[in-house]
Amino acid sequence: MSAITLTINGESKTITAPPMKRLLDVLREDLHLTGTKEGCGEGECGSCSVLMNGELVNSCLVPVLQAAGANVCTIEGVAVEGRLDAVQQCFLEEGGAQCGICTPGMILATHHLLDKYPQPTMAQIQEGLAGNLCRCTGYKRIFNAVESCAKKSHA
Repeated sequence: MSAITLTINGESKTITAPPMKRLLDVLREDLHLTGTKEGCGEGECGSCSVLMNGELVNSCLVPVLQAAGANVCTIEGVAVEGRLDAVQQCFLEEGGAQCGICTPGMILATHHLLDKYPQPTMAQIQEGLAGNLCRCTGYKRIFNAVESCAKKSHA
């Protein structure tokens, strides 16, 4: 067991955990942040995506020791004062969320994408969300949500 300190959604947290415990499990089990979902457990679906030091990562592949000292943002850290942020609102308005398993990862991937490309092309949207699988929407509504958010943020 190791004492590991990291910043989660702007708050410093120290947890005691085996160093190879997955960041996903620390978030869900130790910190009770259940918005991050486990889909495949193999880094293929993106349901467990979080932002770590500004980069999109699959938390199911990150040993918590690797996150020591890192700044981690989960879906719980996206809302502003209890209200949906712009990306979440666009997903809601455009019907980009259905069952909810992929939604947290899609929203964090969208944040990452829009930080890199504030006015992304459709090809950039498709590439930016390529690591996140959705079995419900067929992606069109998700892509519409990203486009809508990009337009609103620069209106």
